[in-house]
Amino acid sequence: MATPRSVAFYTLGCKLNFSETSSIGRLFEDAGYAVNKFEDGADVYVINTCSVTDFADRKCRKTVRKALRISPHAVIVVIGCYAQLKPKEISEIPGVDLVLGAKEKFKVLDFVNELSKSPGKGLVHASDVKEANEFVNAFSFGDRTRSFLKVQDGCNYKCSFCTIPQARGASRSDTIENVLANARKIAEGGVQEIVLTGVNLGDFGNGTEVIEGLKPKKEALFIDLIKELDEVEGIERYRISSIEPNLIDNSVIDFVAGSKRFLPHFHIPLQSGNNKQLKAMRRRYKRELYADRVAYIKSKMPHACIGVDVIVGFPGETEEDFLETYKFINELDVSYLHVFTYSERANTLAAGMEGVVSVEERRRRNEMLSILSEKKQRHFYEQFIGEKRKVLVEKHRDSNLLSGFTDNYIKVEFPFDDTKLNSIMEVELKEISDNGNVLIA
Repeated sequence: MATPRSVAFYTLGCKLNFSETSSIGRLFEDAGYAVNKFEDGADVYVINTCSVTDFADRKCRKTVRKALRISPHAVIVVIGCYAQLKPKEISEIPGVDLVLGAKEKFKVLDFVNELSKSPGKGLVHASDVKEANEFVNAFSFGDRTRSFLKVQDGCNYKCSFCTIPQARGASRSDTIENVLANARKIAEGGVQEIVLTGVNLGDFGNGTEVIEGLKPKKEALFIDLIKELDEVEGIERYRISSIEPNLIDNSVIDFVAGSKRFLPHFHIPLQSGNNKQLKAMRRRYKRELYADRVAYIKSKMPHACIGVDVIVGFPGETEEDFLETYKFINELDVSYLHVFTYSERANTLAAGMEGVVSVEERRRRNEMLSILSEKKQRHFYEQFIGEKRKVLVEKHRDSNLLSGFTDNYIKVEFPFDDTKLNSIMEVELKEISDNGNVLIA
């Protein structure tokens, strides 16, 4: 029998992309392909792209070049959001053989097999994103201590800076029944933590048929999903990934506060602490609602970790506007920030707006908020020094160490002990190390 061909993957962007890459990887494994590490070389490279910023676009080109340096004769396949938005542009990158859009990416194996029969006839296969109206379930498995479980895809929001609806189409969701089945599969594999992922996670229920016997009188909502997941045996911990402030209502917060398995950790995009900017961004809330959501979470779970997405340098953002955002975030009881420097994206309203902020000023504002994030995180960690909390133990980049996150997302590290891997252990938080992580007693 011929030796199976090999494939390697590279994933850019969000947790959703990681879940999809892992699922596609299992398709190749089932077909007899060996799944190699990127740097070890492969017959086929699949690059799953993001297109949130210009950096992600450049990273795609760099990754293609790197793959060809390692394996000059490899078949190069580019999938993901960048592939959907700019398929022709990607097809012109030297060495790229296949560009697959949102609807086609889960059939990548079929396209690769067809290409092997007719070399040189790959190139672009990207349907209109409006045709990508079916939900395709995905979850990561075997490559991480936790699993990223996709439950929702696409977005009906029209934020003026965002290309994701163009890349992924309308909001659509998995069924509760199928999500529960996937969670049980993940549990059977020994994974103890699931991170729920989606483009607009709180919009779960859109494009979902009602499951007879579960929610017969109304559409299944996000709160219904997490209540059902909380009863799945074998999964010890769930995290909710990014969820819009206008969609995380009191019922979700109250449920997590009393849940058996959902952790006190929320990531809630803000984007700006200035209502003028929020309106220009076409966000569906004002900063007052955001502050209310943070306050309510903390009233129910004072120990909860809250992460924040924020964009700096959006068109029309004056120095006064930025300082208002800075002051607003500084006064919020949040734990860390993900700071994004605004970059113009083709075919978005924001790209044509007046009041362009210079690149230098965007970078300065990013640095200011990044420093604020470090201060916020350290302050959050300091509140729990001396306490005992449960940690899911994972590998560390340093082979002499192990690391992990507490229930409320404090990162700890300690000496390597292979008997502790993938276990949940209670530890005493001792002190903050020089690298910002917490050492245990």
